[in-house]
Amino acid sequence: MPLSVIGSGFGRTGTKSLKLALEQLGFAPCHHMVEVRTTPGQVDFWCDIAEGKPVDWHAVFAGFRAAVDWPSCNYWRELAAAFPEAKIIHTTRPAEQWWASFSKTIMESLTTRPPSDDPIRLRMRAMTKTIIDQNVFGGRIAEKDVALAAFHKREAEVRAAIPPARLLVLQPTDGWEPLCRFLGVPVPAEPYPFTNTTEEFRAIARG
Repeated sequence: MPLSVIGSGFGRTGTKSLKLALEQLGFAPCHHMVEVRTTPGQVDFWCDIAEGKPVDWHAVFAGFRAAVDWPSCNYWRELAAAFPEAKIIHTTRPAEQWWASFSKTIMESLTTRPPSDDPIRLRMRAMTKTIIDQNVFGGRIAEKDVALAAFHKREAEVRAAIPPARLLVLQPTDGWEPLCRFLGVPVPAEPYPFTNTTEEFRAIARG
């Protein structure tokens, strides 16, 4: 089952809400950082990827219909090539709003969280520090100007590389209409999902 949807947007742009929305629309399961922690074999895959080892993307995403959030969003170019029929969704939000959320969640967890004795958590932390802090922000994740520049650069690169017919740029406030139109599916009667607030993220991060 190849990926049908690939997310290119950074975490804290509504990726968890998009995951739930895609699954509700039939693109389930959708890969997200949550699945790296909970799906057997995923930590091994992503640790190898972080170390620069060869990647079989079809093996990494076997059984998944969609992929959003980190770590997969860092590899949007590779995934767009590996799954040429997949559509690309770039989640975004006003840059200052993104930074306000990111700095209190992902950045905070990578820079201030006390060390864990759990081997899985230790491997996850090493992997995320490489894929997110080093590969996206050059090891300067806590510097606002660096983070905002990377945020703008990602959107510009995606817009430049992906043909408009294959790309949807989506904000969390856009709701169902543009997403369903892009994917060619009916609009659900239920409200668009809204989840993974700063408080919810911190509670999960604490374990």
